[in-house]
Amino acid sequence: MARRALEPLALAACLALLAAAAPAGAEAEPWAYQVWRESMSPYCPGRTLADCPSPQADTLRLWIQLQEVAGRSREDVEAELVERYGDAILAAPRARGLGLAAYALPGVAFVAGGVLLFVFLRRSVGSPA
Repeated sequence: MARRALEPLALAACLALLAAAAPAGAEAEPWAYQVWRESMSPYCPGRTLADCPSPQADTLRLWIQLQEVAGRSREDVEAELVERYGDAILAAPRARGLGLAAYALPGVAFVAGGVLLFVFLRRSVGSPA
């Protein structure tokens, strides 16, 4: 009987220990895994580094992980990857120079389309007498 009464307490204690041991927030995951998902593979065109099954991608993923363990910053590792493989390794273009056009053109096209639609509707309805 006493054992049955202690089971919920033991379960609650285990859950409390697990909650205390688990890191909280977005930093729970090592940044190496984030870099894998946010970088295109130089070995598998059209795939991220995390999805590429080639042995060379395994080596590159291991290198990134070792850089994190060695204490290098994410920015340094990403800069070295861009230096080594070029801008093609970036999953999203940089928001500067020609890459800025990839972010600006959709907005400009949307506004221009709205203006053209407004002008077309205004002319087709005609002016009230």
